Amino acid sequence: MQTDLFDFELPAERIALRPAHPRDSARMLVVEAGGRLHDRVVSDLPQWLKEGDQLVVNDTKVIAAQLKGRRIGRETEPKIEATLIKRLDGSRWQALVKPAKKLARGDIIRFGNEGKVCLLGHLDAEVEDKGDDGAVTLSFSFHGPTLDSAIADLGSPPLPPYIASRRAPDEQDTADYQTMFAVNEGAVAAPTAGLHFTPALEAALRERGVGLNRITLHVGAGTFLPVKADDTSEHKMHSEWGTISAEVAEALNAARAKGGRVIAVGTTSLRLLESAAAQDGKLRPFTDDTSIFITPGYRFRAVDILLTNFHLPRSTLFMLVSAFSGLETMRQAYKYAIDGGYRFYSYGDACLLFRSEN
Repeated sequence: MQTDLFDFELPAERIALRPAHPRDSARMLVVEAGGRLHDRVVSDLPQWLKEGDQLVVNDTKVIAAQLKGRRIGRETEPKIEATLIKRLDGSRWQALVKPAKKLARGDIIRFGNEGKVCLLGHLDAEVEDKGDDGAVTLSFSFHGPTLDSAIADLGSPPLPPYIASRRAPDEQDTADYQTMFAVNEGAVAAPTAGLHFTPALEAALRERGVGLNRITLHVGAGTFLPVKADDTSEHKMHSEWGTISAEVAEALNAARAKGGRVIAVGTTSLRLLESAAAQDGKLRPFTDDTSIFITPGYRFRAVDILLTNFHLPRSTLFMLVSAFSGLETMRQAYKYAIDGGYRFYSYGDACLLFRSEN
C-alpha cells in the first residue's frame, strides 16, 4: 500500500508534553466497529467491557537508556549522546549515537554527565562496530547486573523525540514515563497505553469481572521511526523481544472459549499476541523476537478490542490501527480527535477501538 494513504495533518500543539493527572482522567475516544464515535474518559473503560473479558497489559519496564558522555583517547574529546536500543549480551548494546561522525571503530566513550559517575567509577564503552544512521555496537567495561546498575545511575528516560525536541526531560518524567505494571526491565520506550492505568481503574475493572493478564514486550526505539518507503511493502520493521507464559496463553484461550473478549492494552501487547496466535486464534506460549508488521488486509486472530494512544502520521502504529478498525474509519476518527482537541502520542489521550469485521 502507498504510505501516503496514512498521512494526515497533525498540528504540533496536539502532541502532549505532559500526561494527564490522575492518569485515568485522560480523554478516551471510543470507536465502534461501524465507525460511531463517543467522547469518554479512560476511567469509563469498565463500562465498555463485560464480565469474562480479558485485558492484556505489557509489564516491560523502561530503562534509563539515554546516556551522555565524551569520546576519550584522542586529541579532542567531543560530547557524545547515546540511546541504548537493544541488548546483545551481558556487556554489549546496540545504540544510536549523536554525532555519529565523531566516532570510529575502536573509539572509547566515557559516560558521566557533568562529572556524574556511577558508584563503580566511570562507565566506559568501546565502539565495537558502526553501521548506518548513527547505529553502533557498544561494548561496555561492566557486565550483567553491574552494568545495569551503572546505566541506571548515569542514564535518564529516553523520551520520544517529539517531546524531547520541545522540552528537556526532568525528574517528573522518571515517574510519568513508566506504567504501574512495569517490572521487567528492558524497554527503551514505554508501552504508552498502559500509562493511563491507576490502581482505582484496575479495581473497577476487577469488580466488573474483567481479568488482567501480563505479558512482556521490550519496546525498542524503532517504534519512533517513520516509514520512509513510498510503499509499505518496502519498509523493514524493527524487531523486539517478547514473552507470553503458558499460564497466560491458557487463561486467554479458556476465556475466549467461554465468549470473553481479549482487549490488548497498547499496540505492543497486540503485536505480541498476534505473533503468538495460530491460524485458528489459539494462543501458544511465546518467547522470541517479533518483527510483525500489521497493515490493512491483515486478519486479526487473537485480539478483539484495542486500547491505544493516538499515533503520528505515516507511522507503523497508525497503519496498525487502520488495519484493526478500517483506514477510512480511523482517518475520520483522527480528524474528529484533532478538531476536538485530543492530545496525541506518548503522553496523550486514548482511543478504544472495536475491531472491524471487514
